[in-house]
Amino acid sequence: MRPKRLNVKITIPFLGEIGGEWEPDDAEQRAAWELYVELVTRVSVAPLREDEGSAREALTSMYVLFATVRDILKRYGPDVAPPRARNEVSFGILAVTVLNRAVRPVLSKWHPQLKAWESSASAGRSAVEHENAWQEIGTLRADLDSLRLVLLELTQLLGKVAGAADLIGTSVVVPAQAPLAPVSSQPLAPRGPAVP
Repeated sequence: MRPKRLNVKITIPFLGEIGGEWEPDDAEQRAAWELYVELVTRVSVAPLREDEGSAREALTSMYVLFATVRDILKRYGPDVAPPRARNEVSFGILAVTVLNRAVRPVLSKWHPQLKAWESSASAGRSAVEHENAWQEIGTLRADLDSLRLVLLELTQLLGKVAGAADLIGTSVVVPAQAPLAPVSSQPLAPRGPAVP
């Protein structure tokens, strides 16, 4: 069920909180669904463990969010960013604020530094091995994780507005069953009494 009115609060590290009352209309609910789908299917809301993934891929995935939000805003127009009272927010306000105040600073800081490190790669070492040898990789990954938490808050809010199930925290993976007996290539013996 889609909420009629929400009290919104998203914490952005080193900035504070953005929030207010939000009464999403139909256009905002559809836009929320579109951005929700983009976020839940990207690495940007999944933890990037030390032994897996690439910080470069995570940065690139976050960079693509700018084009995605831009496209959604252009498609829906001002309906998703109507003028609001001071204590009210809209889809447009939330999406643009998170991008400009949370995502952009991380990309602006780390993209050029990582690019400079990548340019020093030597032959015979994979890109991921080279990336993981960087002395700044731990700090970059920590910043990516802080940003992931902001995007996770936004994603959960958008899912609620869209009336969607929690596609991040829900798992329907069924444990594997014991392996079946090997299949024989011999013809099956007839069952039951033979018909004359």
